[in-house]
Amino acid sequence: MVIFHFSFDLNNFHIVALDLKHGEFWRYFRFLIVSMFVLSSGISLVLAHKEKIHFHKVKKRVLILAGASLLVSIGSYTQFPNTWIYFGILHFFLFASVAGLFFLKIPKIAFFTGLVIIAGFNFHFLSMHWLYLLLQEPLHLPLRYTEDLANIVPWFGVFLLGMSFAKFNLHEKVFNNFFFNQETVFNKSFSFLGKHSLLIYLLHQPILFGIFLSLKSSFF
Repeated sequence: MVIFHFSFDLNNFHIVALDLKHGEFWRYFRFLIVSMFVLSSGISLVLAHKEKIHFHKVKKRVLILAGASLLVSIGSYTQFPNTWIYFGILHFFLFASVAGLFFLKIPKIAFFTGLVIIAGFNFHFLSMHWLYLLLQEPLHLPLRYTEDLANIVPWFGVFLLGMSFAKFNLHEKVFNNFFFNQETVFNKSFSFLGKHSLLIYLLHQPILFGIFLSLKSSFF
């Protein structure tokens, strides 16, 4: 994510020409990043409410994500008023964190619903474009492009797959092995970053922007 946004800033400040919107590499790179985010978030929701739904945790998460989403929308509007972020990855997590609760006790249905959503996206029989058309004019949403868009279709399908993987304990087959449980600097560093991922997400781009603004004014 940080690498992608660093590359975005290089392009945005005209330091290096990169086709992030249409380039094949960047399209697949973004797909990989979002897939990792969404799958791990689905797994985390199950682990956070393994025995029962902890509504105090839900309330705290909703408030944090709602505030963070609002900051992203306002911040993006100040920089990109014609392509501002109205439903980015944090907005999606806000939706999925609530909608996913209804699937906690029905992992098989979650799994097959996830497959249907992903298939519907790939075979063009499911889409949320109707909702965009409904809201575009009253909310003044960008007409053709937004800086970040995490559509419910297909990403909620991926989120549900992450939930079902955790319910079936498939995540343990990946992470409960010698490589991930070694007390190494590498593992400790990634554990720290994972525990503070939201803070990193919110802060890294303003920091990068400030650095590039300073560099541009000094050298370009």
